[in-house]
Amino acid sequence: MDLTEYPTARPGPAPDTGEAFAQVMADVTGQKSVSADSNFFADLGANSLVLAQFCARVRKRADLPAVTIKDIYRNPTIASLVSALAETAPVAAEPPEPEPASAPVPAEPPKRASRLEYFGCGILQVLIFLAYSFLVAQVLGAGTDWIIAGTGLADFYLRAVGFGAALLIILCTLPIALKWIIVGRWKPGEIRIWSLGYVRFWMVKTLVQRNPLVPLFAGSPLYSMYLRALGAKIGKGVTIFSRYVPVCTDLLTVGEGTVICKDTYFTTYRAQDGVIRTGPVAIGSHSYVGEMSVLDIETRIGDDAQFGHASSLHAGQAVPDGQSWHGVPAVPSDVRYRRVGPRACGSFRRAFFAVRQALTVIFLGAPLMLGLLGLEVNVLPHLSPAMGLGTADMDFTHPMFYWKALVVSFILYFGLRLIGLLIVVLLPRLLNRALKPGEVYRLYTLRYTAHRVIRALTNLRFFKTLLGDSSAIVHYLRAVGCRISKKEQTGSNFGLEEKYENPFLFEAGAGTMVADGLSVLNAEYTNTSFRLSRVRVGAQNFLGNHVVYPAGARTGDNCLLATKVLVPLDGPMREGVGLLGSPSFEIPRSVERDSQFDHPKTPEEFRRRLAAKNRHNAVSMLLYAGSHWLFFYGLLLLTWASDLYYVHLGAPLFALDTVVFLSYGILFFVALERITVLIQPLRPVSCSIYDRRFWRQERFWKAAATATVMRSLDGTPFKTAVWRMQGIKVGKRLFDDGTGIIEKTLVRLGDDVALNVGSVIQCHSQEDGGFKMDRIEIGSRCTVGVGALVHYGVTMGEGSTLAPDSFLMKGAEVPAHEHWGGNPAHELRAGRRQLAGKS
Repeated sequence: MDLTEYPTARPGPAPDTGEAFAQVMADVTGQKSVSADSNFFADLGANSLVLAQFCARVRKRADLPAVTIKDIYRNPTIASLVSALAETAPVAAEPPEPEPASAPVPAEPPKRASRLEYFGCGILQVLIFLAYSFLVAQVLGAGTDWIIAGTGLADFYLRAVGFGAALLIILCTLPIALKWIIVGRWKPGEIRIWSLGYVRFWMVKTLVQRNPLVPLFAGSPLYSMYLRALGAKIGKGVTIFSRYVPVCTDLLTVGEGTVICKDTYFTTYRAQDGVIRTGPVAIGSHSYVGEMSVLDIETRIGDDAQFGHASSLHAGQAVPDGQSWHGVPAVPSDVRYRRVGPRACGSFRRAFFAVRQALTVIFLGAPLMLGLLGLEVNVLPHLSPAMGLGTADMDFTHPMFYWKALVVSFILYFGLRLIGLLIVVLLPRLLNRALKPGEVYRLYTLRYTAHRVIRALTNLRFFKTLLGDSSAIVHYLRAVGCRISKKEQTGSNFGLEEKYENPFLFEAGAGTMVADGLSVLNAEYTNTSFRLSRVRVGAQNFLGNHVVYPAGARTGDNCLLATKVLVPLDGPMREGVGLLGSPSFEIPRSVERDSQFDHPKTPEEFRRRLAAKNRHNAVSMLLYAGSHWLFFYGLLLLTWASDLYYVHLGAPLFALDTVVFLSYGILFFVALERITVLIQPLRPVSCSIYDRRFWRQERFWKAAATATVMRSLDGTPFKTAVWRMQGIKVGKRLFDDGTGIIEKTLVRLGDDVALNVGSVIQCHSQEDGGFKMDRIEIGSRCTVGVGALVHYGVTMGEGSTLAPDSFLMKGAEVPAHEHWGGNPAHELRAGRRQLAGKS
């Protein structure tokens, strides 16, 4: 049963509705007339963009009932559409769910921040950042001086171990202590953005989430200990793989024996309409929460419940005990997502694993990092004589010094990349011998450690970004263990980002193309065990952005899996169809309108244009590698300059270094992207992937693939300034909590817009061999929810809201002050709209 849309009372179609629908469809498809029995896809060649335009025009007419994309796909003729609307018209609206007692309705919109509050907040954030950097600098300075005072290699090592242990304790306890001092216990409520209360919220959020040990916590018993210390109610034997740390931890409850998969958002807050709303998230005992899911505030998952991948709970929703739900927003299902049996894994094993992790950091990680820092500062400047480059003096006033540093940086940068490539290719292959598909292994064993190392090494981003969107990525993925066919090379088989639990168990058929964001789930977990399974994506498939592809997926050859689709685990094997939405439903695999690009017509032309694309991509890869080498060169010079002046300034220099290095990284990559856009401006386009315009876009994506350094500005007024530097037309008081925007110059944001963490504004789409790109406009006081995706050609009217994890499809027009949600997104009924606006 498909429950992705709740039944609502809507007016039945008038007698002339069919004629009006036919006229609107004729206008958007360019036909003179459309008969009642004409198939939108087979006869009219309509695609999803055309259908979105049809829906938008229908909504603007008061004499026509509103229709959604799903209505049209289910009823692909005027006659069937009118008949379906007539059948659903008498259905009474579902009564709204009970409203949470802690969710008062705001009597009026919150007061907007003044210019003084806005800029004052930014100033306070800078001062807090400087104070924290100075505190860290004092600790690092004291530790460095103590280590340097040692005599002999053994003494240096022991001192590094001692300092590493002290640093580990500080990194673990300082965010916890400051959270309790600054906030105490979190409570449900509202915090006005840019106020003094928000500064406290931002400070704790930054300390808790930016802890450098968070990658170590994910999938470890240390995670539960960390959250308990922050005030969360975490039961015994809980395993959490997501690195997205919740902020208002006192509002989080997780029952014993529960597992939360990676890339899941359970933030316990959200931004909307000028305020931060905090609220509880409760997950029962022995429950399962799937990958890339989103749990909004005021949500609950019962005991022994299962929550699917690529799914979300909107405010006020609750999964009853023992039930399985999935979709956006989630609905009941019969799918079993917990498919692995448990293994004995007691408290001693968990504790031993946590201790082993800590000791590894202390006895290996800390000395290694400090040793590399010492090598960079003290040894590298003296390599010049050994390489025949003359004196080793660091004379920053002499031009020859910069030439010598350039040579040293080149050897070091590309040498380390080559060593890294060898490690990525060889070490996981060796460790994989200890793992067998189909076996159920205990967590927190040596095999689990081997699995974690394989996953970490084979998912390093540099090589995928360097080689992605080119023919070279196929050879790289095969080198790290994937079984990918080389028979039908397209030049765009894989994008810049894909991740695997184990690449040795992933296979893709001939001619398959994958956009960015693929996550292959060939490891399944309980809170005590894991199992590896083989995953195969069929031949001639196309996978859109941000697809979670699990083991046992019921899709075969020649399928199109749309952006953010929920890949089915039940039902018949799908072949020769497209799948859209969460839960997914079938759509045409392709339509004639999408095949009208200037694709190669003959095998000879294809080989010629593919060769030209490969040459263009090779230059793009060289430019990407060269730009990152130059960035490294600048870092090296700044490090050497810091070492030169350390004797004069002492430990405070470390604090200055933090500010200088961060500013340098932001300005460098902003300049790199702006230069790329200046050379080739971004414009709306619709073309083949074998068109030079698309190749230039691939080059731009590499230049823009540096979002990590920008995340330090999330939740600050400085993010707005950087977005403007990169070409976004931004209004006043933008709140950006961590959204992804690639084609900046094609985006326009109004005043007081709220962009929540994990949201994506994407002005492009690659669909099989075609590429389309268009502008996006988001009006004033709009909200884009956690993990939501806004596609190209979209307009969001003033004051409109997009619910968490929703997919607002290309060409959609959201009217002012409406609340949309779902995948694909549509207007949510009034009761649910009111509930979603509360905390």
